[in-house]
Parts: sequence; structure tokens; C-alpha cells
Amino acid sequence: MGALTLQGVTKTFGTTKVIQGVDLEVRDGEFCVFVGPSGCGKSTLLRMIAGLEDVSSGDVRIDGTRVNDVAPAKREIAMVFQSYALYPHLTVRDNMGLALKQAGKSKAEIRDATDRAAGMLALEPLMERRPAELSGGQRQRVAIGRAIVRVPKLFLFDEPLSNLDAALRVATRIEIARLHRDLGATMVYVTHDQVEAMTLADRIVVLRAGKVEQVGAPMELYNDPANTFVAGFIGSPQMNFLKAGALGLSSDTLGIRPEHLAISTEAGEIEASVTHLEKLGGETLVYARSEHGLQTVRLFGEHSYAVDAPVWLTPDRSRAFHFDAAGQRLR
Repeated sequence: MGALTLQGVTKTFGTTKVIQGVDLEVRDGEFCVFVGPSGCGKSTLLRMIAGLEDVSSGDVRIDGTRVNDVAPAKREIAMVFQSYALYPHLTVRDNMGLALKQAGKSKAEIRDATDRAAGMLALEPLMERRPAELSGGQRQRVAIGRAIVRVPKLFLFDEPLSNLDAALRVATRIEIARLHRDLGATMVYVTHDQVEAMTLADRIVVLRAGKVEQVGAPMELYNDPANTFVAGFIGSPQMNFLKAGALGLSSDTLGIRPEHLAISTEAGEIEASVTHLEKLGGETLVYARSEHGLQTVRLFGEHSYAVDAPVWLTPDRSRAFHFDAAGQRLR
């Protein structure tokens, strides 16, 4: 009931084309995440789906129906923004039920819908409070609840966790994932945080400068990136890039994940020196500089290396990626 199709969608502001011909199919019930650096066009694309931005060319279709000229309120979508946009003078229940009240629903229907949404989001004890009495995480759950009660065909999330602290981001991310499983609804989610993308998405759309670089399941993008941009953007810490020629290889660039780069104080392929150490408890990240630039090594458990200590790095060539001069993956 909530399939989304983008066909040759573009967006131009003046003489600047910020969305450059996007084709995409989001399947009914899918959780699709748009990810990319600031300015890549992901929020603009979401706003075009919502009808908050006009489409310069191409078509936006929801369940097969072209909606380019359909008003946002008529598209049967619900949008959750980075800002909570709650009415401060209304209670949680009234905030969540306002759209239903404006649609002429009965008090009984509104109460049933808001109670159901409150149960999903553990908001029952808060229903008579006002936004000023809530934490940031609670306010964001109210904003999500406001979207749920409308029973939309399509949920759109525009960086909804950006204003939350780290612990609340994790907790709310889990809530959104559970909500998707419970509702089985189609969700399109925008974030610049690739960890959010990796943990939430059925499929990720990686955007750069208004173009789609690659679409795929999270681990597909991690294990089979199409180019150096996707390889470097998906994964935290990001992939290491080495000068293939200096390693006696015919490709231009060798990509290696931090967990596939070994470190030794005795011998190896690449001479380097430690520049920084991050002890995270369950893992240790070692940053070392070599002729290839700054490299990251991920080690399981606790390890110690002195800053400026000489070390040797050795990539696991069986797990390496090869790229040509244009940054495209060599198979």
C-alpha cells in the first residue's frame, strides 16, 4: 500500500541542478534510507516526495499514482522532522490527535488511535503532559506518534535523531526499527549518519551531489562497494586507501577495511608510525601514518602502542578492493 517510484526526478534552483535525474523503486513495506554528506540532496529529495518542494522534471508516484501535482496533505504520507514541531499549549494526546480532529474524526476514533500509538511508543503515562514537561526523546516519540495515528501509506523521516544525545539516539533508533516491524509500513529515512543507515535500512541509497552512487542492502554496500566514494562513506571507521603501485599492484588504489589491516612492531609490508590511539574497551583503533597517508587499524580488545612508535602494516590482500584511476571498482 505504500510503494514509491521516482522516475528521472530532477530539482533545479535557478541555474543549479541539485537533484540530477534520480530513478528509484522503494518496495511496499520497505525501510529505505537516504544517506550521504551534507549538501548531497537527500533532504531535498525527501521534500519532493512529500510535496514540500516542486519537481522540476520527472515523476513521483505513490502506489503507481503520479503525485507531482497533488498537495502534501492529499498524498497520504506522514513526515517526522528533525525539529519536533509540537504545539506547546496542547497535551501529548491532543498533539497526536490534532490531524484526526481536523479531519473530522469522532472523539472515540481519536482516542482509540492515540491510545494505540501511545502503546507502541510507551507514551501512556505521558498523555496529559505538555511538551515542556517532556525530554527530547519523549518529544520525538510524540512526533512519531502523531505520524502513526494518520495511518499513512508512506512515512518520511528527515534526520529525526539529530537533536538527541548519543544514548537517546540509540534508544530511539531501536524504537523506530521495532515500529517498522510492528507496522510493516513503507518508510523513507534521511540521515547523514551512516551508522543509522546501516542499522535501520533494508536498503540504503547513497547520494552524492544529487546523484545516486549505489543502492543496496547495508552489508552489500559494505562488502561490495561500487566505487571509492561508497567504500569510504559506508563503514566506521572508514576504509583505508593505499597507493596500489607502491605495493606492486596494477590497479591505481587498494582499499582495505580497518579490521583487515594488520599491525606489527617487527615486520610487515608498509612502514608507518603511530599518531593516535583510541581505546574503546571492546576494541582499539590505532592510527598510523605512512607513505600512503593516515591509516586506521581496528583491533579486538585492549592494546597499547606509544605515539610515534614505529610499526609495520600489512593488508589482507584477500579482503582488499581494487579501484581504477576514476575511483570505480575493478572486479
